[in-house]
Amino acid sequence: MQVWQCHGALLDAPCSRVGHIYRCKYIPFPNPGVGDFISRNYRRVAEVWMDEYAEFLYKRKPLLRTANVGSLSKQKAVRQRLNCKSFDWFMKEIAFDQNKFYPAIEPEDSASGELRNIAANLCVDTQFQGAHEKFGLRKCISDDPVDGGEQTLRLTFWHDIRPKGRTMCLDVSTSVNQAPIILYSCHGMKGNQHFKFLPDTKQLFHPISALCMDCDAERGEIFMNPCDSEKKTQKWSWTKTNLKLILERNKET
Repeated sequence: MQVWQCHGALLDAPCSRVGHIYRCKYIPFPNPGVGDFISRNYRRVAEVWMDEYAEFLYKRKPLLRTANVGSLSKQKAVRQRLNCKSFDWFMKEIAFDQNKFYPAIEPEDSASGELRNIAANLCVDTQFQGAHEKFGLRKCISDDPVDGGEQTLRLTFWHDIRPKGRTMCLDVSTSVNQAPIILYSCHGMKGNQHFKFLPDTKQLFHPISALCMDCDAERGEIFMNPCDSEKKTQKWSWTKTNLKLILERNKET
C-alpha cells in the first residue's frame, strides 16, 4: 500500500536469497527478543499510513492501541515529503473490492442462537471443544439451564457455523453416510466449513459434500447424511434468522 500511496515501484531483485512475509498466527522463526514486535509493527503501520481506517483495526484488536511504538515523527515526515495519497484513496481506488471479502465491520449473521433439531427437540452443543473434537446434541439451555453448555451458534457472513465468541467452525471433511462433524479453526474459505440453511425445508446443506446435517437423538450424535427433505431428523431451527440475508447469501454460492 505504501508503493501505491507514494507513487513508488516494486522491483524484482533476482539475486535476493531470502525474504519473510507472514500473516499467520504462528511465526516460523524465533522471537528476536524485542517483546511484542508484531503488535508494535502493526500499530506503527496503522498510525503512519492508515489515517482514520486505523480505528477499524483497533476495534478488532483493542490491545494494539497500547502497543509501544516509540517516535513516528521520521516516518510521518517521509510520507509528507513524498506527498503520499491518503489511505481512503487507496481503499477506494486500489483495494475497492476489499470490503466485499474482508469487511472492516463484520456483517450481520444470517442466523444465530440455539440450533435446535425439530425431531429430537435437542440443541447442538459444542461444549467448548477444541480442534478435531466431536460434539453433539444436548438438552437445550433455554429449556433447562442447569447443566450449561455452549449452544449459542452463528451462521456467519463467511457461510460457516461457529460458537459465539470463538473462531472454531463446524467442519466436514468426508462425503460418506453419517460423515462426522468436528470443530476446526475457521478459515473463511468455505469448502469443508460451508453451510447453507434452507428455509423451505429447514435443512442445513453442506455444498461440497452435497449432504445435510442429520442426527441420532437417542445417542445425542450429529453427522451428515444424504439430503431428504421429508426426514424430520434433518430439520433444524435457529433462535433468530434473517430471511433476507439467508436468501441473498444462498444465491452467492
